[in-house]
Amino acid sequence: MDYFERKLDDKRRLTIPTELREELASGVVITRGFGKYLHLYSQNVWNEQVEPALMGSILDEEVADLNVKFRMGKTSADLDQKQGRVTLEQHLLDWAGIDRSIVAVRAGAYWRLSVA
Repeated sequence: MDYFERKLDDKRRLTIPTELREELASGVVITRGFGKYLHLYSQNVWNEQVEPALMGSILDEEVADLNVKFRMGKTSADLDQKQGRVTLEQHLLDWAGIDRSIVAVRAGAYWRLSVA
């Protein structure tokens, strides 16, 4: 599965499709994206790929800018056990311009969340 659309419920929860829940069982990390959209990573991908990529030279301005971009407002959460939902923080939704309808597209090892 590389694409899905969902509507957030009244508590800003995104229901993850059943087919993806095992992939995200380690938990999820949600950050701002490169543009006006969000990135959703599994906790494993964040730990194994993103964190090492953000550990460049302390004096490298590009590395510093990436750290600020991906850590500003970053949230981590587990999927709820019953329905496989994750709550999206309002400040991230506001930043991406997402009201209720979301399109999720796989971008390699992570998901891009944007306005439907």
